[in-house]
Amino acid sequence: MSWRHGFRSARPARRRRRIGCLPLLAIIVAVIVLVAAIALRHRALPQPQSIAAAPPKSEVTHLRPVASFASIGNPQARSLALFAEAGRVIQHPRCMNCHPRNDRSTQTDAMRPHVPWVSRGADDAGEPTLRCSTCHHAANFEASGVPGNPKWKLAPIELAWQGKSLGEICRQMLDPARSHMDRAALLHHMSEDELVGWAWHPGGKRAPAPGTQADFGALIKAWLESGARCPA
Repeated sequence: MSWRHGFRSARPARRRRRIGCLPLLAIIVAVIVLVAAIALRHRALPQPQSIAAAPPKSEVTHLRPVASFASIGNPQARSLALFAEAGRVIQHPRCMNCHPRNDRSTQTDAMRPHVPWVSRGADDAGEPTLRCSTCHHAANFEASGVPGNPKWKLAPIELAWQGKSLGEICRQMLDPARSHMDRAALLHHMSEDELVGWAWHPGGKRAPAPGTQADFGALIKAWLESGARCPA
């Protein structure tokens, strides 16, 4: 018998051995899958992290007037109480959506990432290829539900509020290096700026910020005059 004949005879035997291994391999794979399924059966699936930690939704639609805090005799405690009340507006989605933690704004009461995808750009009003004014015009467009204001843009990144405590936001606001405003400018911005004022007239199905801009401005003014104390 030649070596070629012997080589040809050995190949079918090796092929049979390989075929014989296939059922065993299938059983091993099935066992691994079954064990993994049992191990993961009671394990909760990971939940996607939200872009921002929105404060609990409140049913309160008004703001307490400044006069209601007069009974607080301790000036520091009164200042803290005034800012906490103003915080109902500051931490409302109407304001927080424009103070994102990164270069992408959020939208809706749930503070979801903006759709379509947008970025703040060099001047906080969008990239050259997609400016905020492309969709957001001088006023709300009720037919499409797109909000609008002549000054529509994001707050500077130095004033990112999302994910921060009310105390951290307070200290940002009082720091001219981050807010780019002294206290007089801060008061004007809160009480008279028309873009801030949009929060009380958002249109569509959006929930407005509580109270009015005048109420909010009065709280900020009283807070500044009482020492502008910040929560911890």
